[in-house]
Amino acid sequence: MPSDRALQDDVIRALADAPYRASHAWRRRELADPGRVERYARFLARHFYYERIVHFFKYSRALTRVTGRAPEAVLTSPAFDALLPTLVLGSRETAMVVARLVTGHVAAGRVSVPYLADLLRYEEAMMVVEAGPRVWRDGSPAEGAGSRDRDAPETVEGTVLLDLVYDLPTVLPKLLQPWTDVPPAPERRTKLLVARSPHGRVAVAKSDESVAAVIELADGKRTLEELARGAGLPVAELHQTLQGLVDLGAVRFSTGS
Repeated sequence: MPSDRALQDDVIRALADAPYRASHAWRRRELADPGRVERYARFLARHFYYERIVHFFKYSRALTRVTGRAPEAVLTSPAFDALLPTLVLGSRETAMVVARLVTGHVAAGRVSVPYLADLLRYEEAMMVVEAGPRVWRDGSPAEGAGSRDRDAPETVEGTVLLDLVYDLPTVLPKLLQPWTDVPPAPERRTKLLVARSPHGRVAVAKSDESVAAVIELADGKRTLEELARGAGLPVAELHQTLQGLVDLGAVRFSTGS
């Protein structure tokens, strides 16, 4: 017979994973009343994504008095209800679907903010990058770029590069402060890198063409010399760039044979 821990894990999975909850593998076990499980699972889903929407869409939330669109309002919409049979709490795929629902809702607001499209792309990226499996315990010590010369750097799955029309970092703090008129953002092309450490910490850094090239070319197969040529960087400068990207969680080193 399965252990108490295995039973507990199975119930938790059913509450978090709607497709599993609907499967024969779960239903045949008859561990709990299906109706009560479903109601509680839907309560958990709304609570889980309420917390994430309020956190990752806090800037859009600050604009609610001019847009008329609170991001978290999507949680009581028929569109969100329609997603409930497919949600897997914490997965990147579900985060993408929910974040897109939020951005569509806010973008349809009554007042146009010039940089709103950029802002929504930024907030969506933050929510999606944060999602997905993570490392809960430390394994081997983290290795820097300089100690892995024979290994190939590769971009971590989920890392996002944003090419924005407006310089968002200059306006974001102002949106969370008291204001009467919507704070303006300079119309200046800005590249932002959004990445997550294995432990779930999301970081954002300004990027440039060379960093963008490294992110796009680092596939776990190119050597450092090949990557340096492709990015147009001296190898020494590439080492420094890679170390910063490793610290952010945007790049890791795949162990060679």
